Amino acid sequence: MNAQPDRPLRIALVDDQPLVRAGFAMVIDSQDDMEVIVQASDGQAAVDELRARTVDVVLMDVRMPRKDGIEATAEILDQVPVDRAPKIIVLTTFDLDEYVVAAIRAGASGFLLKDAQPEDLLGAIRTVHRGDAVIAPSATRRLLERVVRAPEPEEKDTSVLSPLTERELEVLTLMGRGHSNREIGAELFVAEATVKTHVGRVLAKLGARDRVQAVIIAFETGLVSPGAE
Repeated sequence: MNAQPDRPLRIALVDDQPLVRAGFAMVIDSQDDMEVIVQASDGQAAVDELRARTVDVVLMDVRMPRKDGIEATAEILDQVPVDRAPKIIVLTTFDLDEYVVAAIRAGASGFLLKDAQPEDLLGAIRTVHRGDAVIAPSATRRLLERVVRAPEPEEKDTSVLSPLTERELEVLTLMGRGHSNREIGAELFVAEATVKTHVGRVLAKLGARDRVQAVIIAFETGLVSPGAE
């Protein structure tokens, strides 16, 4: 996990509604450990701004003119090295929105409803900066089950899983089934700290930015099937 930063977290707000940006900025700037340094009214403006500015977390609306949040997420993450890439939280009005999954596929680390409570917004920013997914595991699974088509047997490409050890495959399977680190530890009779180590190795071997990306791989390879417990 990242240590507590010795400077405020740098936040970018991307939304085509000025009042939404103003409201989020007021909440964020009230905190000692974070500040809004970029505001953009559409995805293209965000891409342009973040070529020259380094931020830690981006709050990204999905449906915007000129360039939507999905395209902007992919471009922002492509234009900077992985170790300097911001974490991106997608803002949405709907709990189950195909746009959200598309944005997560593009590299976003999770989603947040626009009507979330201020404390949830602040908690999400801190959580995603630590490297955890903002989406609760159960919500991740619900989204994927709704949108990601389970591959047919002849379509399965499991080669991406080949670097994983048997224990790492077990951990990834439980992640895909919506288990938290604590629940995985209880299932496998290991300490939560050990689970975190396994999760980190799974992400590294899969080339996944975060837990959400790893869960998508679990679904797409057929390691976890929709509806499986």
